[in-house]
Amino acid sequence: MSAVNALKNFFGIAARIPRERAMAAFTRRYASFKDLLDANAELAAVFGELESVLHGDRSPETSQIRQAATRAVFQCERMAEKLNDISGGRHAALETAVKGMAKRIEAELERHAAEDGARLTLPLAEVNAGMACSVGGKSANLGELGNLGMPVPRGFAVTLHAGSMLLLRPAGLFKNIYQTLRTVDPEAPSTLQAACAAVEALIFQAETPKEIEDALFGAWDEAFGDDAGLRAALRSSAAAEDGTQSFAGQYRTILGVSRRTLTRDYKKVIASLFSERALAYRALHGYPLDAVGMGACCLEMVNAKSAGVAFSRHPVDTRSNHLVVNGLWGLGEMVVDGMASPDTWLVSRATTRIASEKIAHKATMILPAEDGETRTRIADVPESLRDAPSLTREQVTRLAGMVLALERHYQYPQDVEWAVDGNDELVLLQTRPMGIDSTADMAAPELGDRRPLFSGADVAARGAGCGPVTRVAQDGDMTHFPEGGVMLIKHSSPRVMAALRRASAIIAEAGSLTGHMASLCREFGVPALMNIPGVFRSIEPGRIVTVDAFAGRIFDGEVPGLPAPGARRERGNIGSPAIFLLRRIAPHILPLHLTDPQSGLFTPENCLSLHDAMRFAHEKSYTEMFRISDDLSESSEGAASRLVCPVPLDLHIIDLGGGLKNPDAPSALPEEVTSVPLRQVLAGMTNPDVQAGGPRPVNMRGFLSVMGRSLAGGNQEGGGARFGDRSYAIVSDRYLNLSSRVGYHYAILDTWCGETLSKNYIRFEFAGGAAGNAQRVRRARCVALILSELGFTVETAGDRVQARFRKYSRAEMLPRLDQLGRLLIMTRQMDMLMVDEASVDHYAGNFLRGIYH
Repeated sequence: MSAVNALKNFFGIAARIPRERAMAAFTRRYASFKDLLDANAELAAVFGELESVLHGDRSPETSQIRQAATRAVFQCERMAEKLNDISGGRHAALETAVKGMAKRIEAELERHAAEDGARLTLPLAEVNAGMACSVGGKSANLGELGNLGMPVPRGFAVTLHAGSMLLLRPAGLFKNIYQTLRTVDPEAPSTLQAACAAVEALIFQAETPKEIEDALFGAWDEAFGDDAGLRAALRSSAAAEDGTQSFAGQYRTILGVSRRTLTRDYKKVIASLFSERALAYRALHGYPLDAVGMGACCLEMVNAKSAGVAFSRHPVDTRSNHLVVNGLWGLGEMVVDGMASPDTWLVSRATTRIASEKIAHKATMILPAEDGETRTRIADVPESLRDAPSLTREQVTRLAGMVLALERHYQYPQDVEWAVDGNDELVLLQTRPMGIDSTADMAAPELGDRRPLFSGADVAARGAGCGPVTRVAQDGDMTHFPEGGVMLIKHSSPRVMAALRRASAIIAEAGSLTGHMASLCREFGVPALMNIPGVFRSIEPGRIVTVDAFAGRIFDGEVPGLPAPGARRERGNIGSPAIFLLRRIAPHILPLHLTDPQSGLFTPENCLSLHDAMRFAHEKSYTEMFRISDDLSESSEGAASRLVCPVPLDLHIIDLGGGLKNPDAPSALPEEVTSVPLRQVLAGMTNPDVQAGGPRPVNMRGFLSVMGRSLAGGNQEGGGARFGDRSYAIVSDRYLNLSSRVGYHYAILDTWCGETLSKNYIRFEFAGGAAGNAQRVRRARCVALILSELGFTVETAGDRVQARFRKYSRAEMLPRLDQLGRLLIMTRQMDMLMVDEASVDHYAGNFLRGIYH
C-alpha cells in the first residue's frame, strides 16, 4: 500500500488535503494519546487507593468502594476507547473485553449484600475469605485456607443468618435481651455480671427454630457421615472476629461436640456473644452491646499429638526478622490460653532456617476425653516426652513456610493455630491477623556505626527484607528465582510478577513509583526500593543484604534492628463490610496477568482484570504512535515546515502544538524548534564532533558490495525497497515522532519527554540498507550494542533493531535523545564498513568513546 493510500485509509480523507484538515487529523490522534495517558494516571491512582484499603492503610465506607470501582471502570473504558481512536479501529476487541469486566464487577456489587445471606449452613469447601459478612471471620478464613490447599479439618460453617434467626425468631427473645442489657451500668460491674447471666438463661430457655436444627443436623451428616463416635470442635465465628480486633478468647469454643449435643452446644456458642468478657471487650472497642452478628464453625476434632500457635512476625519485638512457633504436647488450648510455657522456635524469615529453639519442660497435656461424656481431660506427659521437642525440626520448617505463605496471601502478619495429627501430619486450625502494637515507633532506628551500602533510595513498597542477592537481567528468566532472594534488577518491570511471591525484597536501579511493578509490590507486600544509581553492578550475586524499605537503605548482611513489613501500625478496619466487598471485586480489578508484551497471550481476549486492560492499552498506545510515520504522505505537505539545517536529512516538521515558534511558516531553523525532544535530537545531529572530520572513510570491499546491491535492485532479500528521501517529524512541546527514511534504510524514533516520569519513553527502530545481508546484520548488531550500553532494552531480528527506554526522568531522557541524534548521523552508510565481525565491536566502541569518523 502506498503512503498516500495509507493516509487515505487511516484518516478517511482525500490524498490532497488542505493544511487545516491535515492538522486536524494529526491533532485528533495526538489528543487521544494524551487522553489515554491521563486516564492511565487516573486509573493508577484508583488502584493505589484500593490497594491501600487492602493493606489496612484506610478504612472507607462501602459506598466509597463502590465509587472507586465505578471510577476504575470508567477510566479503563476511556483508555480502551482512546486506543481504538489512535489505531483507527484496530483494537475494538479491548473495548469488548472491558465491557465484559464491567458487567462482572457490577454483578458482584449487586449481589454483595444478599449472597449466601439466606442459607443457614455452608460446607467449608464453599466458603472463602470474602464471605465474612455471611459466615463470620473464623469460618471465612478456614474456608480460604482450604481453597489455598492448606491442610484443614473437615467441617461446615453456620452462618450469621442462623445466629440472628436463633435470637430474633422466638417471640420476645431479643426484646428481653435488649431490655436486660439496658440495665447495665458501666460504673457498676456487678450489673454487667447479672445481665450476662440473665441473657444466657433467656437464650437457653427459648425454643430453637426447627429450620436451624434441621440445617445443623443436615450439615453434620454431610460433613462427617454416620460415624457416631466422631467428635467435633464448635467455635465462634463472629462478623468482627479475627479482624482488626481479634476477639481472641472472648467467645466460646466447645470441644468434644457430638451430633447429640450439637444444638445445645450451638446455643452455648451464640450465648457467648453476651458473655461478660465479650460485652466488656465490645464496649471498649465501640461495638454495640446488642450486636447479633454471630456465626459458628464446626470442625472435626484433630486427635492431636501436639499443637500450638505460630506467628509470622515476632509478637513482641516488631523489629525482629524472625517468625515464632510455639508448641506443646496434646491439644493446643494450653498454648492458646497461656496455661503452660511452650516450646519456642525462632525461624529466619529470609531463609526459614531455625535460628534458635527453647524446649520447655512439659509435665501435663490436654487430651480428648475417652468416656464420651466429658469433653477433654488433663493427662501426664510420658516421661520420655517431657523434655523432648513437640515438633521435629523438619515440621518447624514446613510450618514456617505455611505461615509465611499465609502472610503473603493476606498481606498482613498472621497468627496461626496448628496441630500435628496421629499420622504426624500438620493441620491448620485457624488463621487471623496478628495484633501488633500500634504505638510502636516505626521510624528507622539509629544503627550506631553500621553504615548502609546505599541510602537515599525511593521507597516503592514499604517493609524490610533480607536474603541473598540475585541479579535478574531485563528480559531474564524468572522461573528459577530462589525463594527468599533479594531481586536486583536494572529497571522496574512487571515481568517480576513471575517471581514476586518468592522475593523477600526487590531493588531496582531505576523505575517509576506509580508503575506496574511498584503496584504489584504493594499489592503483594514485597518491600521494594527504586532509583539507586549504580546499584546493579555494585552488589555481587549471592551477597546477603537487608533492604530497609522504610528509610530507603540497603545494608550488608542481616540487620536485626529494622522494622518488619506490616508492623508500621495496626491494620485498619479489615473486618468491615467495605473490605469484604473489595475482596469480592478486587480479582476483577487489581491483579496483573499480562506481563509480557512479546507473548502470544498478550491480547484483549486474555485480559482478566482492569489492570490487564490498562497494561494492554498503555503498551499498544506506544506502538500505535510509533506507527504514525507509516501514515504520512506528500498529501501532508501543506501541514509541514521544512527544516533548514546542515544535516543530511530532508526533514519536514508537523507541529501539533508547542513544537515550533512559528508553525505556519513553510520552513524552520533549529533555533525555532521548541519541541524538547526534537531540539535534543537535533543537538546530537549537529554536534561539532559528529559533523567534523570530512567525509566518512570508505572501505572498498563494503563500497563495492553496496554498489553491486544497488545495481541489482537494492535490498531484495527482506522484501525491502528504496525509501523516499523525505523525512518527517511530528512534534509537540514534549512529543516527537521522527521518521527518517534515506536510501535503503530507515529509522523511526517515537518519544515523550516531560516532567512526569511514568509517561516518559523512547522507542527506536532501525533497519534496512543497500549492502549485503551479512553487512546489514552486522550494522544492526553494532547499533544494538551501542543502545544496550546506553541503557536501552534491545531486540534484534536480522537487520532490524528495536529499542526501548521507559519511565526515566527527563534528566535521564535528554542525553539519550542527544546520543540517538548522533547515532542517526553515524549510521548512514555504516553498512559498507561492516566487512567483518571485528567491525561490530570496533565501531560500537568508537561511538561510545565519542569517535564518530
